[in-house]
Amino acid sequence: MRLTEQEIVNAVCMHIASRKGLRPDQVDVQLMWDEELGFSAEATAEGRSQFLIEATMLEALERYLLTTYDKRVFRSQIELDVEDEMFAIVRDAG
Repeated sequence: MRLTEQEIVNAVCMHIASRKGLRPDQVDVQLMWDEELGFSAEATAEGRSQFLIEATMLEALERYLLTTYDKRVFRSQIELDVEDEMFAIVRDAG
């Protein structure tokens, strides 16, 4: 299964909104990739910015996959990658 950049953004928005008691449309997300630092994201909600490391992004994707696709996966099954845009590959268990 392949998740698009927009789905990654949606997952992070939903994750931050859930933690802060907001609606997902109240959260703005900017995805980032750096050759030395790897994957990260900046989430802005209620005028405050928060930086997320890759592990937090994977946690958000786990939750997103469960709530959106009713698919339970573990972080070890999700791999972030970037070509023209960021995407995630979700491998089946086993």
